[in-house]
Amino acid sequence: MITILSRFILFQVLDWKIVGNFPKDLKKYVVIGAPHTSNMDFIIGLLVKTICKTKINFVGKKSLFRFPFGIFFRSVGGVPVNRKKNEKLVDSIVNVYNERTSFILAISPEGTRDKVEDWKTGFYYIAKQAKVPVVALTFDFGKRQTEIFEPFYTTDNKDADFKFLKSRYIGIKGKVVENSYG
Repeated sequence: MITILSRFILFQVLDWKIVGNFPKDLKKYVVIGAPHTSNMDFIIGLLVKTICKTKINFVGKKSLFRFPFGIFFRSVGGVPVNRKKNEKLVDSIVNVYNERTSFILAISPEGTRDKVEDWKTGFYYIAKQAKVPVVALTFDFGKRQTEIFEPFYTTDNKDADFKFLKSRYIGIKGKVVENSYG
């Protein structure tokens, strides 16, 4: 029922489409969703993961997980993080990958909804250290679509890897166009 409702909302109400699909043969990977310019990206992401029947987790600032909203965020795959604590978040998440037989984590490479010139590197080091691929996903409000790309395995050349991954987002218009990358 929830899938039918999600399909109705995304395809009929929002007039959105999905291009591609999450890899069904992989049990572990990092999804990077961009451009992240609006809270609407979260809603689109929830609808897409539900329609594609893929269990995807995400991390969010701890304040989002207070009662009563915390119940909802945890139920849709959320994991609270305390951004003010100086803990090694990358190492903690890599440990989760190592301990589980299946784990998919979605992260915004910008780390904020604001305009940024450079992406955060956490998603990259998580993928590299956990030895899992990165799956790029777009929130293109210009075309009203989400595109899901083939898995990309990191190399020993971070600059080239970032250049390749960022190329997936050139010309993609976020909801707040001026905050979009490229």
